Amino acid sequence: MNWAFLQGLLSGVNKYSTAFGRMWLSVVFLFRLMVFVVAAEKVWGDEQKDFSCNTIQPGCHNVCYDFYFPVSHVRLWALQLIFVTCPSLLVVMHVAYREDRERKYRAKHGEGCGRLYSDTGKKRGGLWWTYILTLIFKMLVDSVFVFLLYYLYEGYTFPALIKCKEDPCPNVVDCFIARPTEKRIFTIFMVVTSLVCVFLSLLEIFYLVGKRCCECVLSPQHSRQLLVTTTLVNSKEG
Repeated sequence: MNWAFLQGLLSGVNKYSTAFGRMWLSVVFLFRLMVFVVAAEKVWGDEQKDFSCNTIQPGCHNVCYDFYFPVSHVRLWALQLIFVTCPSLLVVMHVAYREDRERKYRAKHGEGCGRLYSDTGKKRGGLWWTYILTLIFKMLVDSVFVFLLYYLYEGYTFPALIKCKEDPCPNVVDCFIARPTEKRIFTIFMVVTSLVCVFLSLLEIFYLVGKRCCECVLSPQHSRQLLVTTTLVNSKEG
């Protein structure tokens, strides 16, 4: 996986984000992406090789490992990071689309014809909806993966001893996970940072919706004030 691509994507969308969005990007990049790249492989390593059971029954070790680790934590978090960061590409693409329209419009009508957009990166119209939908999608992705991790492993704990009685094990077999405390700490850290990202996305949605509502309320008032001022000026001139 080329994580440099995700780093470039996060850096590119940073200039189109609000303060909450920049905080979200910082948490994802520093506390999730960097920690994942630096520590995840070292914490888990070859997990199946380090998973040991007190039996030599052929197939028992593999069955018990698959029962307790149906999906690798590392691969699960890799998918989560990909799904949670790639929607930001839609914002960059939407801004690029606006810039292309603006460039074609000015090329057709000349430099003095005005502009289609006062600011191609300003969150208005379709771009506002694109930004809001990406926030909702990122919240859903993080929430689903946090729940999925809890559901698959019945919590975020890693017991040192596991009792396995799956076929073809001859009886109840004791199995042992390598570095369970380290894995538990790392898992809790990743879950907490995911929830922090959900909270920041929720705050950003409230901020954008609240700002938009205030603009909708204040805009008619500003128009009425402008109309009254224009009427008074005209009456004085008359």
